Amino acid sequence: GGSECPPEPDMSQGYLWPIYQSYDIFTAKPDGSDLRRLTDNPEYDAEATLSPDGKWVIFTSKRDGDIDLYKMRPDGSQLTRLTHEPGYDGGAFFSHSGKQIVWRTYRTTDAKNLVRPSKIDIWVADADVRNARQRTEMPGASFAPYFTPDDKHILYSSNWENPRSRNFDLWLVPVAGGEPVPVTRDTDFDGFPMFSPDGRWLVFCSNRGGKVAGETNVFLAEWKP
Repeated sequence: GGSECPPEPDMSQGYLWPIYQSYDIFTAKPDGSDLRRLTDNPEYDAEATLSPDGKWVIFTSKRDGDIDLYKMRPDGSQLTRLTHEPGYDGGAFFSHSGKQIVWRTYRTTDAKNLVRPSKIDIWVADADVRNARQRTEMPGASFAPYFTPDDKHILYSSNWENPRSRNFDLWLVPVAGGEPVPVTRDTDFDGFPMFSPDGRWLVFCSNRGGKVAGETNVFLAEWKP
């Protein structure tokens, strides 16, 4: 949106995610060349991820007044709105088969450009958002969902055991529904899990072992289903 970093939110109101109006979505080659702008409107466009076959981009936008999920082709064409419920819908990923999507939701009628992630849950649906189902209904914030390599479970981060703390662990819940089970048990933050394409490796971010409080590093672990 500009050459300067955007302003930081006022954390005196608690931990908040800002929804910057100036954000748009771009593509570029790995070396940064061939920069192309895919969205161009005065509202937030961000949080974009690709389908495994590379044919669709799913992203979050406030272009219609609410913070919803949209999809488009990688050239910006065939823009389609996917969600219509009040509140924030974001952080979406396609399943490995491309037939489903998973995302995080914060249900509120407050249309401010701030998200207070004190009560976020995980939803899953068909790729066209039919058959949408809520897969967590816990206290606190459950976010950063990602499908396991077999697309049968969702791995995500949550502090539901102690919603007022910043101790997030990784949890696993069946796509078909059921009780979540813990994957990590550390006293610090664990979040943002993703799998390697072959399903062998799990990568995630964590505050564990930081040199200073709140330092976040990337960790790699072999995945044992």
